[in-house]
Amino acid sequence: MTNAEELPEDTCSLVYQCRLALSTRTVNHLADLLRRHLKAIRSRWRILPPGKIAVIVLAVLRHDQRLADMAGGNDVSESTVRRWRDELMGLLAAQAPRLDRALKMVAKQGGEVVLIDGTLIRTRRRTGRADRRNYSGKHRSHGLHFLALTDENGRLIWISAARPGRTHDNTAARHDHILAHLRAAGLGALADLGFRGLDNDTLDPVIVTGYTASRTHKLTPGEKEANRVLAIGRAPVEHGFAHLKNWRILTKLRTDPARATRLLRALLVLTNLEVDR
Repeated sequence: MTNAEELPEDTCSLVYQCRLALSTRTVNHLADLLRRHLKAIRSRWRILPPGKIAVIVLAVLRHDQRLADMAGGNDVSESTVRRWRDELMGLLAAQAPRLDRALKMVAKQGGEVVLIDGTLIRTRRRTGRADRRNYSGKHRSHGLHFLALTDENGRLIWISAARPGRTHDNTAARHDHILAHLRAAGLGALADLGFRGLDNDTLDPVIVTGYTASRTHKLTPGEKEANRVLAIGRAPVEHGFAHLKNWRILTKLRTDPARATRLLRALLVLTNLEVDR
């Protein structure tokens, strides 16, 4: 009998090729970013060139390739691929705009409103009481809550820090002082019914939400038309989230939730590189 742990002598690792559906511009941007970083820290050596490292990291982010698989296919260790991923994620996240600067840029370009929405990025369920706050009753799943802002065309301009999945949209918006930043920039925002009650200024509201019906109040034809117009205006924000979630690593996060903010902000930069090409 042959021991199950012993492999036959003619057994070898198989490596296959996979198409990475990203632009050359994105790969070059990531490679140049790494080259400048290596020059800044005076590190002249990596086991692979910056361009190859950029392709490996993009494959991990775009296709959710396992680190061990990418390591075996490139004759490096899994810890090396993890270090490259974390290093480039940090460099990209540093390029993500702050909320006040993002809004000022929209106003400078002649924009009048932005689109705001919240989303849940599903995560792997963890044991223990600490993970209970990540359960979202609305989505019936464990995850992390993020707020995002887009311009009128659906281009992502800012993304918030990661919060527990049970966080309400209004709670997250108040924590980030969204209303104050919008007023300072002179901009308005279109939002869904999840943001009702965030802006109580009835004379000059900054955040516009739709009308809702109740048992005692049915929507009038004018209110229904207003909801329809608002839905059309808000549609591009869903396109922005769709572009972001094309990165399959967000299908179900396996990374530490503490690092999720940096990951999402890094993907924000990469998404805009792809959308703007």
